[in-house]
Amino acid sequence: MSRISARVAAITESATLAVDAKAKAMRAAGRPVIGFGAGEPDFPTPDYIIEAAIEACRDPRFHKYTPAGGLPELKQAIAEKTKRDSGLSVDAAQVLVTNGGKQAVYQAFATLLDPGDEVLVVAPYWTTYPEAIKLAGGVQVDVVTDESTGYLASVEQLAAARTERTKALLLVSPSNPTGAVYSPAQIAEIGRWALEQELWVVTDEIYEHLVYGAAKFTSVATAVPELADRVVVLNGVAKTYAMTGWRVGWLIGPADVVKAATNLQSHATSNVSNVAQAAALAAVSGDLTAVASMREAFDRRRQTMVRMLNEIPGVVCPEPFGAFYAYPSVKELLGKELRGKRPATTAELAELILEEAEVALVPGEAFGTPGYFRLSYALGDEDLAEGVSRLAKLFGETR
Repeated sequence: MSRISARVAAITESATLAVDAKAKAMRAAGRPVIGFGAGEPDFPTPDYIIEAAIEACRDPRFHKYTPAGGLPELKQAIAEKTKRDSGLSVDAAQVLVTNGGKQAVYQAFATLLDPGDEVLVVAPYWTTYPEAIKLAGGVQVDVVTDESTGYLASVEQLAAARTERTKALLLVSPSNPTGAVYSPAQIAEIGRWALEQELWVVTDEIYEHLVYGAAKFTSVATAVPELADRVVVLNGVAKTYAMTGWRVGWLIGPADVVKAATNLQSHATSNVSNVAQAAALAAVSGDLTAVASMREAFDRRRQTMVRMLNEIPGVVCPEPFGAFYAYPSVKELLGKELRGKRPATTAELAELILEEAEVALVPGEAFGTPGYFRLSYALGDEDLAEGVSRLAKLFGETR
C-alpha cells in the first residue's frame, strides 16, 4: 500500500517556485545568478498598506477568529473595487476572500467540478491550473496556441475542443505566462460562445491593471452581461499592489457558488490572516497611483526585453501586452551543439543556461508548450539587460 495517496502523489512541484528557489540558493552560494523565474513585482508594498497592517496588529478585534469568508468591510470594498475597475456590479455576499489567488483557483474548480467534467484550458497556461483541476477530479483539455497568433485562442479552436463532458472554460487575460491580452471584441465573442454552449467561465483577472500600449483589459462578465450568472472571477492584491507575500486573493461569483466555496474554506483554512486582510482593505480602497508607477517601469522593461530577445538568432518573441512576462520561442536552438551538449528540450536547455550563463528561467514544459521559455521582466533594468545579454552570448555559440 502506498504511503502517499494517488491524488496527492500526482501533484507536481510548482516549476516557477522551484526555479526561483534554485536561483536563490545559487546566489547564496556566491554565484551571480540572474533570475527571470519569479512572477512577482520587484517593488516593495506601498507604505500606506504597511501602516494599515501595523494598526491592525494593535487592534484586539483582529486577534480573534473572524468570518471564514472574509472581513465584511473587505468584501464590500472588493465589490466596490470590482465595479470601479471592471464595471461588474456584485454584492458583498458574492465575494469570498481567500489565502492568495491560488486558493481561489483551487476552490473555484473544487466547487464547480465533478469527477470527469472537462475544462477547456488555453495553453500555454499557468502551472497551478492543471493541479487544481486534477484535484477536483476534472479533466483538462488543452487548446494549444503559439506565437503565430500571439498566443490567443479562437472560438473555432475552443469549439473544436468542446465535448459533451465540457463544463467550464478557463479564460485568462492578461495571460501568465505569455502576456497575451484579448481585445474587447475577442472577449465578447468568446463570452457569447460560452453562453450559447451553457458553459461556466472561470476568469483569472489578477493582472487586470498591468496592460500596455493600446491593449485594454476587459472582463467577460461585463462584455457579455447575460453570462454573469455563469462566471467565476478570480483576483487578488498580489500583482497590482506588490503584495505577493501577503496572501490575499478572492473569488467572485453567483451567491450559491460563493456560499459553497465558503463552506469549503471554513473547513480548509477558516479566515485569512486578519492583518493581511486589513492591509488588503487599504489596498483596494485606495487609488491606483502605486500601480501606475510600477506599470511604467514594467512597460519600459517589456520593450527592452522584447527588443533584445528578438535580436538573438533563433529566438522569436511576440510582443506581450500584459502582465510582466515574455514567452519567446527557442525551438530553432534545440538539438544544436552548445558547450559540448545538444539539449533536445527546453528543460535541458534551461539547465544548461543556468549552469553555463548563470541565468534562471522557466522552460515551456512547465506551461504545457515545450520549445519556449518564460522570462519575467519584474526585475531591475540593469539585471534584465545583463541577463538577456548573457543569453545572447551563450546562444551565439550554438552550431
